[in-house]
Amino acid sequence: MRDTPINESFTLTPIGYIESDYPDKFGVPRQPGLATAAKATLVIAPPFNTPLCVRGLETFSHLWLSFIFHRSPQEWTPLVRPPRLGGNKKTGVFASRSTHRPNRLGLSLVELIDVNTQDGVRLLLKGADLVTGTPVVDIKPYLPWTEALPDARSGFAPAPPPFYPVEFSMAAESTLHAHADGDNLRSLIIQVIGQDPRPAYHRTGSTRDYGMQLRDINIRFQAQKMSNDSTVMYITDIQKAT
Repeated sequence: MRDTPINESFTLTPIGYIESDYPDKFGVPRQPGLATAAKATLVIAPPFNTPLCVRGLETFSHLWLSFIFHRSPQEWTPLVRPPRLGGNKKTGVFASRSTHRPNRLGLSLVELIDVNTQDGVRLLLKGADLVTGTPVVDIKPYLPWTEALPDARSGFAPAPPPFYPVEFSMAAESTLHAHADGDNLRSLIIQVIGQDPRPAYHRTGSTRDYGMQLRDINIRFQAQKMSNDSTVMYITDIQKAT
């Protein structure tokens, strides 16, 4: 059997692109499914945007998406600093889900809400952790009877990340109340900010304001220490994005 040359390369062609609630990387949940209020659409690109390619897909509730971390640098290192280890300890790149990978390939499990084939092909998704513009290179249906292994070991991430309570200022509440999709937007803000999207090395003693964009709004927030030493994520302001 012929050995595969180590320098052999392959070409990947995106089959579609993501439109999501996340215009920027900052604040995107670090795993799929952690913000179930997040909406996304996978717009299938030609020549793959024929209904024939997705025939039968509507019978599945969840999908695996293979994609490219297109906003990550092409350079990579054998050791990375996962946020779950506080951003200080290093582990091997192949023992992590770091975006800084040799081929910048990612894998995300998303919920399929609808398959629209009226004008091309658009897949409505829920719980995606992908920024707008992410190139998707493949879709595969999720099979829970073979792919759900609750007893598998999870290394340095044995449990979901901590979730913090989220409170809103009166000004932020007023903006949400006036928003056409205020209730769903509130849920999304709570799910995203409650996971503390700050860099790991900012999570000790930092009281600075942070900003991020979700959908069509800009959000300002800070982490506040309470008298009982607990942490509350406080939304100081919400403004329409320009």
